[in-house]
Amino acid sequence: MSERQVFEYALLRVVPRVERGECFNAGVVVYCRAASFVAARTYLSEEKLRALDPQADVAGVRAALHAVEAVCRGGEDAGQAAGDDAGRRFRWLIAPRSTVVQPGPVHTGLTTDPEAEVERLLELLVR
Repeated sequence: MSERQVFEYALLRVVPRVERGECFNAGVVVYCRAASFVAARTYLSEEKLRALDPQADVAGVRAALHAVEAVCRGGEDAGQAAGDDAGRRFRWLIAPRSTVVQPGPVHTGLTTDPEAEVERLLELLVR
């Protein structure tokens, strides 16, 4: 893709104790309709997680983050979303939930390379 296209993204936040509302960024989901592209990249800081909740289920949080990546990839690992197009998978992932891994608000931008945008946002906003 040589011309810039609109893309949308949402941060994935880890909220170890929902009742306290404390959170930190642990991933990003990027969707570009023009490219039929959806992808997520995650990075879990165990140090941040333990700081907010020393008893946190690290393996469970990591599994939830990996599940988001699987839904983006589609296929068998995407579960019920396996047959959905990229846009439907993105919308499903950004729907508000009361879980430990929650999507943040959706933002937009312009890009010529959605895949590079995922990596850029991960470095800029998560790591």
